[in-house]
Amino acid sequence: MAAPQRLFDIRRVIGGLFLVYGVILTVTGLLDDSHAIGKAEGVRINLWTGIAMLVVGGAFVLWERLRPSDAPAPSTEEPSE
Repeated sequence: MAAPQRLFDIRRVIGGLFLVYGVILTVTGLLDDSHAIGKAEGVRINLWTGIAMLVVGGAFVLWERLRPSDAPAPSTEEPSE
């Protein structure tokens, strides 16, 4: 489990969003009918965009796992009033 200070690392949030939307677009691209493919001039644009988003999201999550950010050291100063 991730430490609380790393839970909201921006790389994890962005990577997670890319992965979620990538899965949605990939499934949509696999289920596209011929009319939707024809509107995109024969390119399965949802499928290719979904795959690209999965790759980018995976890269963000991998980056966060391989190079975790360090938590800031606690302050030793006395709080001022």
